[in-house]
Order: sequence, then structure tokens, then C-alpha cells
Amino acid sequence: MSKSFLLGIDQGSSGSRALILDEAGTVLGYAYRPLGRLHPRPDWVEQDPAEVAEGVAAVITEAIGEAKIHPNQIAACGITCQRNTDFVWDARNGRSLSNAISWQDLRTREIVEEVERSPFGAEARRRLGYAPGTYMTSLHLKWRMQHDTAVREAAQAGHLRIGQSALWLVKALGQANGHAMDTSMVQATGLYDFRAEQYWQEWLDWLGVPLDTLPEATPTLHPFGEIEITGPGGETAVVPVTAMIGDQQSALFGHGCHQSGDAEATFGTAAYVKLFLGDTLPEQENINVYYAWHLGDQQTYCLEAPTTVIGAAIRWMRDNARFLDEYADVERLATAVPDSGGVMFVPAFTGLDTPYNNPHARAALLGMTLGTERGHIVRAFLEALGYQLRVIKETMARDAGVTMSQMLVGGGVSASDIACQIQADMLNIPILRPTFTETTAWAAALLAGLQSGIWPDLASLPPLPGSHQQFDPRPMAERDLDEGYGRWQQAIRLIQSWQ
Repeated sequence: MSKSFLLGIDQGSSGSRALILDEAGTVLGYAYRPLGRLHPRPDWVEQDPAEVAEGVAAVITEAIGEAKIHPNQIAACGITCQRNTDFVWDARNGRSLSNAISWQDLRTREIVEEVERSPFGAEARRRLGYAPGTYMTSLHLKWRMQHDTAVREAAQAGHLRIGQSALWLVKALGQANGHAMDTSMVQATGLYDFRAEQYWQEWLDWLGVPLDTLPEATPTLHPFGEIEITGPGGETAVVPVTAMIGDQQSALFGHGCHQSGDAEATFGTAAYVKLFLGDTLPEQENINVYYAWHLGDQQTYCLEAPTTVIGAAIRWMRDNARFLDEYADVERLATAVPDSGGVMFVPAFTGLDTPYNNPHARAALLGMTLGTERGHIVRAFLEALGYQLRVIKETMARDAGVTMSQMLVGGGVSASDIACQIQADMLNIPILRPTFTETTAWAAALLAGLQSGIWPDLASLPPLPGSHQQFDPRPMAERDLDEGYGRWQQAIRLIQSWQ
């Protein structure tokens, strides 16, 4: 029986996906299952490790059934997963010691303040690639060592093992080949000095995290182990896991951003702009720097810049402010007016990100009159996203010396034509929106295919399925665009001075 199919798994914050590709890159099977979140206390967000594993096993079975293949025909599997949600288990039996703590959890706010007051606060961004925050695995682990008896005792006995969900899945569904994750995922734990290519020992000591609990950093293509999969009729097979990668890096790879200057933005709760740098590691520290992927003997890098909340702001406009009745109203209301009517919306509900990095700033609506309508406010929100993307683009060009020539977009608000057009106008570059949306699981399958020899190199990879809709910058008065951008900067200065 020929083994020519590939399995891609995307284990995310809100759900798990699996898809199956053939050698031509055709998606033969796909499945999704939502994942519940646990809230044992206010601001705590956890996930049940067993539910995570069961959900992934279920979507694999469903995808196999849709593809109408036997599990034995799958040559290899690649896994991408949510970053900074940490799983802990006992090395002796592989059993989970506690629930996973999600990157959305806020229990470590006091620890963040401790870090800011400590000598590590000044060093963290350069060593780790980004500044400490409540989302970080490293700070979750300090909290666990202080408050979780089972985890602390396992660490003291030398039995504790720590990893993200991709590694946990290999342990839960099969057999891991040692204790290892790819470099992008290891860096995302907030424990790894990525410039020195080793764990930051002084930081580990302060956190109370033993080095022997942590995964080895490996290339993206690596024999991570194997998982047992099941078809809808109960037939089983053991499939090697040959690739692992973080979800944001996987989206960048899946969009085909393989050349320096290629850019991609994923719109979800927030928007993340990624710019691929190739094998050049920048010295700048104003924008988050991450490992991208490590193929062969080449480690590559990317810049990553978050905006203010996007999806969460739309929910606020719908549920709290009642500017919207449903998400589809964004497009309808924004196109019902020719412009924002002088309204400026700064959606800094949880602070300002790149390049301001001010967690204390708060949202504001400015410039309203008695003639202001809902459409003006919604249009101002979309313009605010465009302004944020423009300042990120300019900051990346200034600090890293790399200019994006176009940007691929996916998720959330990218479904809005007017949002994409505003971004093209603001950035003065084409915005490309693919019709195919499962780029993260797709990339995981492609990477597995590279390692297993289905495709010999990047140049031979199949293109993303479907087509792209392109939004080109419209011929607009540069003065008008610059005037709006200047007012945005004025609004930013205003809210940063607000106490």
C-alpha cells in the first residue's frame, strides 16, 4: 500500500484541526473540533490535557474518513500548535500532572511586575526576543513551582517534563523520540536565549525551573516520534511525526512567505503582522524577533508585531456598545459612509502594542459630533487598524532595514473587502487574501512532506489551494492620507498622556 499522503495537525486555543494532503497538495480530508476552556477562578484560563488529546484524535479520524484512505497510507505527520500554553506531565508514565495554563491566563500579573523590577526586566527582550507578559510559559512555570504541589514535587524528584501541546500530543497519542521541540516553539516558552542558542540559566534559576524538565531545541524537521491514528472503521496505523512549528510561524510558512521581506497578517483576537527575514538576525529590540523555521542547516528569523485587540474590539462594538447587531454589519456599516466623518477610534482596550509598548493606555473615541453615525465609528475602527499596520510597516523598515512589498492576510476582519482596501491604501502596497483559510495545518503537512521526501525542497512545494483576491492601493491624495495618519499619531499621544 503506497504511503503518499500527509497529515497536518493544528492544535489551537479554541479548537483543533486536521487535514490530509496528497502529493499534488490537494486537500482530501479536513475536520475541526472546538476546544473548551476552563475558568476555575476569574482571569484564569486552563485546558484539560486529556480533552486536547481526545479532540485531536477525533479530528484525525474524521479527516481520514473524508479522505477515504486507510491510515497506513499516511507517510508522515506535522504538528503546529498554540504558543505559550504549557503542558506538564510525569516522565515515568506520561500522565498529566495538572491542567494546561493557557496563554490567555492572567494569574501571573504580580510576577510580571516582579520581573519589571528585577535585573531580568532590562535583559529579557534582547535575550528572549520579546518582553515578558502574563501570556508567557516561563511565568506560568514560576507560578506552578510556587503553588502547584504535584508539579513542584515532580520537578524536585527529576520526573517533571514541560512542553507545548504539540509535544504533549506525541506523548499522549504515541511515543516521543526523546524530549524535544522545534526551535520556534522552544523560543516561545520564554525560557530560551535565542541569540546564544541555549536556555538562559540565570533566568531558569530565578523562575525555579530545572533545566532537565525542558525540551531540547531541534530543527523544525526532525524525528519527533510517532502517533497512533485510527480510521472511522477502527483501522489503525502508526505515523511518524517529522515536523513541529509554532502556529504564527506556520501561518507565515503556509502563506508562502519564504523570501526576505515577505509579510503576512493574521487577524484574530488581535492582529499579528509577521515579516520574514531569512537567515539574518537583526540587532533591533523594538519589535519582537522570533525564530521562523529551521530547515536543513539554516535557521531563519521573522519579526512579529501585534496590534491592539481587533476581534475583541468588534465583540465590544457588538455586545457592549451595540454599534453592531452582528459581525456582518462591519462591512455594511463601513461602506454606507464615504469616510469616518472626522471620528478617530483608538481601540487600546488592553493597551498599545508595537511600537508604543504601553500596557497602561486605554481606548478612546475622538472627534464625534451630533451627526456621527454608527457607520462613521465602524469605519474609524477599520482605519485605526490601517494606521496601526502602517506604523508597524514603517517601524520594521526603519529598525530592521527590510521593507514589505505586499502583505497576505487571513482570519477575522480580513473577510471584509473594505477592511482590506483600507489596508492597501494606508500601506500603499497590495493586500492579498487567499480563498483557502487553513494555512497553519496546511503548512504543518507541507513541512512533514519535506522531511519525509515527498517534496525535495521549498521550490517544489505545491501552491496554496485556490486563488487570491488582490486589493491594490487606490490613487488617493497623499496629503489626505498623511493628514489622517498625523491625526492618528496625535490621538496616540493624547491617550498615552491620559492618567
